[in-house]
Amino acid sequence: MLELREMLAFSFMQRAFLAALLLGALCSLVSFFVVFNRLAFIGVGVSHSTLGGIALGLILSINPLTSGIVFGIVMAWSIGIISKKGGIDEDTTIGILFSAAMALGIVLISSAKGYYQDLFSFLFGSIVAVSRQDIYILVGFLTITVILVGLFFKELLYFSFDEEAARASGLPTGLIYYSLLTVLAITVVISVKIVGIILASALLVIPAATGWQISSNYRYVLVISFISAILSGLLGLALSYRFDLAPGATIVLVSASCFFVAVIIKNFQRTCL
Repeated sequence: MLELREMLAFSFMQRAFLAALLLGALCSLVSFFVVFNRLAFIGVGVSHSTLGGIALGLILSINPLTSGIVFGIVMAWSIGIISKKGGIDEDTTIGILFSAAMALGIVLISSAKGYYQDLFSFLFGSIVAVSRQDIYILVGFLTITVILVGLFFKELLYFSFDEEAARASGLPTGLIYYSLLTVLAITVVISVKIVGIILASALLVIPAATGWQISSNYRYVLVISFISAILSGLLGLALSYRFDLAPGATIVLVSASCFFVAVIIKNFQRTCL
């Protein structure tokens, strides 16, 4: 209790815990649709591609989060359009685009001096450096996401179960698909600020994957995803402070631990049955 009070005595730790809580809620919700629609590898591609947008923002003196979001959306849409209409396999498209975007970021950073420290913080995350502006962005986007999912949950679920049937029934599947890509891209870029480019995509996969291990009922999956994401964020941050560890990596390790515990529970249930 004393250590908790000590942590929360610092304003930067208060913002860090709030960011972990908000990001956990956001990722748990988005993760459900990412795993359901098999968009995980697109998330990996977008997270790595973000390097180009962040580098551009640093050089142009624009908020890297803003430039990263714009760049991430462009990359996500490009992956969707090329893979669906260009006749190129999705995995190939992702590999080409994120390699090119990362190369662009490296070239931009290497051609400009004095940005290596900023780039390092985005590569590995810096939740303790989260600003009030970042918190406002998180709150705003989480609110918008919750409202949209609440309004169109049935349509999103129908699309996720059977895209062809959803199209035949008159649902705007193209709009739904690119809306999901947009939400995915923004969530990835926001996650980059917390856990870094390398680990951001993990937060979009592990929470829902944990839920699916324990239950096949989508309501329970959402609840378990939410609990595991929040627990991972708060516990990971607390452990990183207590043992002087990298916060982003610790959060992901706790999240992965939740997943493996869920796998053990699932296998135990099968054995008992």
